Amino acid sequence: MIKAILIDDDKNLREGMKGLLTRFAPSIKIIGEADSVTTGIEVIDALEPQVVFLDIQLTDGTGFDILEKLSERNKTIKTNVVFITAHEQYAIKAFRFSALDFLLKPVDPEELQKVIEKIEAVIEKKNDYSHIDLLLENIRKNVDNFKRIALSTSDGIHLFDISDIIRCESADNYTKFYIKNTKPVLISKTLKEYEELLKEHNFERIHQSHLINLNYLKSYIKKDGGYVVMTDESRLPISQRKRERLQEILKSM
Repeated sequence: MIKAILIDDDKNLREGMKGLLTRFAPSIKIIGEADSVTTGIEVIDALEPQVVFLDIQLTDGTGFDILEKLSERNKTIKTNVVFITAHEQYAIKAFRFSALDFLLKPVDPEELQKVIEKIEAVIEKKNDYSHIDLLLENIRKNVDNFKRIALSTSDGIHLFDISDIIRCESADNYTKFYIKNTKPVLISKTLKEYEELLKEHNFERIHQSHLINLNYLKSYIKKDGGYVVMTDESRLPISQRKRERLQEILKSM
């Protein structure tokens, strides 16, 4: 069984969440509950759970405050965190850049099961939970232009500077990242999700299978249907419908 605690200031929502977990996630055992920042910290300290289901809005602050206060005490939180939230666009973007799981209210059973499957897969890994520090860093700055991204691989979660990502390549439902001075990294998410995250960082989708960082574009070759050469010497095709868009970008650079 995976030991978990539930932090939410609404008792009815806690009861509802426990019901969903009992029905759809029998591997999760709720060993404690809390309804505020203060009691949340106390329960985490006392029970040392493997998973914390954490509401963002609490009566005396936010779920982020719990993580901040633990951080201020130099107490690294050694647990998986799943945020439960209403649709707050900024927070969701921060979660995605930090590789943190979240559930939207009302919680969808199918989404809950997906999150639990991920937790079950990583629960034995020796993560250093630095992605939680990355989340706090991004929340503190309160800006959209994040500088680093957390990528969850089969052997753990790793942080990279976005500026070091050369390109991303689709591999079925996976995405392979090519990063400067690093071996390729395979992530179990689609290229479309990373296209949405990285488009504000000078990344451009040039093909169904390729997303490139324009800062590493070496040359654009028009012959043979059109392709680009990247600084890592990779040659990548350009889809017909993307050619005009890329040419416009290159003219403006």
